[in-house]
Amino acid sequence: MVQIGKINTLKVNRFVDFGAFLEAGDGIEILLPKRYLTEGVKEGDEIDVFVYNDSEDRLVAVTDRPKAMVGEFALLRVSQVNATGAFLDWGLPKELLVPFREQKVRMEQGRYYVVYIYLDDNTKRIVASAKLDKFVDNTIPHYRTDELVDVLIAKRTDLGYRVIINNLHWGMIYHNEVFAEINIGEHHQARVKTIRRDGKIDLLLGTKAKSRTADLAERLVERMRANGGSMHITDASTPEEIRAYFKCSKRDFKQAIGHLFKKHRIDIQPDAITLVTNK
Repeated sequence: MVQIGKINTLKVNRFVDFGAFLEAGDGIEILLPKRYLTEGVKEGDEIDVFVYNDSEDRLVAVTDRPKAMVGEFALLRVSQVNATGAFLDWGLPKELLVPFREQKVRMEQGRYYVVYIYLDDNTKRIVASAKLDKFVDNTIPHYRTDELVDVLIAKRTDLGYRVIINNLHWGMIYHNEVFAEINIGEHHQARVKTIRRDGKIDLLLGTKAKSRTADLAERLVERMRANGGSMHITDASTPEEIRAYFKCSKRDFKQAIGHLFKKHRIDIQPDAITLVTNK
């Protein structure tokens, strides 16, 4: 059966003047409007389409991809507000409704909000909600320490950034462990740092330590080459200096320096680190 609000692979059943009807199972056909038909498509071909309700609540297929689909969180802009609720620009002709009952605070035109997109069981319409807690932490987390996950930056707090892990769970990235600019609504790769006894999950941005160390080591080499073969940032420098120059923690910096030293690519002096010639 067709999945409303998601990408479906459907077969072209027949053509009409205003588009093509796609086979959706159980004798159901869904219109793909003519403007989405590409040259060379013929009956029997399978097409990847996004299925949703048009302005008259009929199922329609489009080849456009929305900014987010059913079951996902996203940062979206309010394009208008009326007596029904707020309408979000999600990249499709028909805008996405956030009913007033699904708004934590009254939404304002032109502002951006993180929302969850879902299919309303009663109306079978795709809607969005800003009441994120209803849709997060509804399953038991089964993450491993150092596991790579996708995170959506959802909210900035005094402690750090609340993030949504894999569209399923809340997590936290602390301010003192963020070494590059991040913004609400962005997706990032992160690693599970700790799963606490209360079930809360702490994370670190970026890839696994080994890969991160290798990448940083090469950046240090490039910095030294550009600076005549040496630099005055060392493992004696303050965490603030290291962060300002290399957008990393002092721990990662020391591991990268150690990696280069073991490879005989650098000499470490009290006040400088120098590239070994021809390395």
